[in-house]
Amino acid sequence: MNISLQSEGFIELPPHINQGGFDHAAVSLSQKKLYVAHTANDAVDIIDTTNDRYLRSLSGLNGVAGALVSDERNLLFASNRGENTVSIFDLKTEKELKRINVGIRPNGLAFDLERNLLLSGNVGLPNEPSTYSLSLIDVGTGEVVKTFSTPGRSRWMVYDPKAQAFYVNIGKPAKIAVIQANDYKADPNWINIDAEGPHGLDIDIKTGRLFCACDDKTLITIDLQTKREIFRSTLSGPPDVIFFNAQLDRLYVAIGNPGVIDVFDTKSMTKSESMKTENGAHTIGFSSIDQKVYAFLPESHRAAIYSDKLKFKEILL
Repeated sequence: MNISLQSEGFIELPPHINQGGFDHAAVSLSQKKLYVAHTANDAVDIIDTTNDRYLRSLSGLNGVAGALVSDERNLLFASNRGENTVSIFDLKTEKELKRINVGIRPNGLAFDLERNLLLSGNVGLPNEPSTYSLSLIDVGTGEVVKTFSTPGRSRWMVYDPKAQAFYVNIGKPAKIAVIQANDYKADPNWINIDAEGPHGLDIDIKTGRLFCACDDKTLITIDLQTKREIFRSTLSGPPDVIFFNAQLDRLYVAIGNPGVIDVFDTKSMTKSESMKTENGAHTIGFSSIDQKVYAFLPESHRAAIYSDKLKFKEILL
């Protein structure tokens, strides 16, 4: 295997106060900071990605699960699964601007910059299908403008500015919801997934492909023109968070058991390596400006730092 990720050490993060660990993370390129949901602490931890050090935490976010950044709007979004709300922060001041009531147990987030619309995936209560939903929020007014019922619990989601559509993974039945942002009052369209438990999701906008990592150790590549599977790859274990690196044509897949990051060459959709992390490390963050991957380690409450062997400056040569 070709080795692309190189270990660059660790960042110590606050010890867990309660049970649980970390969840989704997002990077602000303008602020050069990473924001990770520290669910065990009801907080979002902030990391300086230039110097790779912990700065501080935004606290009081009950059961925080999702983090998403819009550099263009200067906003940080956080889904607070423990209190059924979504928080909106100013990136520069770190002041909370709004806290919005959504559906039960919000998790995944996706943002339409053009229309200033935020989609929250509400996983609901186990075995209570009536509680599975999506909330579409007008960020300007803080109002939920549309609520969608879903046939199963949502996992992660992304927004496609080219197609002006949200894509949302549904765990069971295995589907991806397609919601048109310019016609959001219409019912979603659906992409059927021939695998168990669609979970991690990311998009290659340039080539029109969707990457869907599933619980049955399957990575599915979908052509967004035809809405059909065009490639299937095998993962080292059940996945969670995934990130696409457009500069290097690589996909990083976090797998908690065993604790590894699977790295795929997205030109050939072949696995180039599996980088060891820590047992239970199911979530990662990615900074495209300096080609770093951060893996969040729940047992040692640290972030492991990996840089790509091929540095960004070499891409430009």
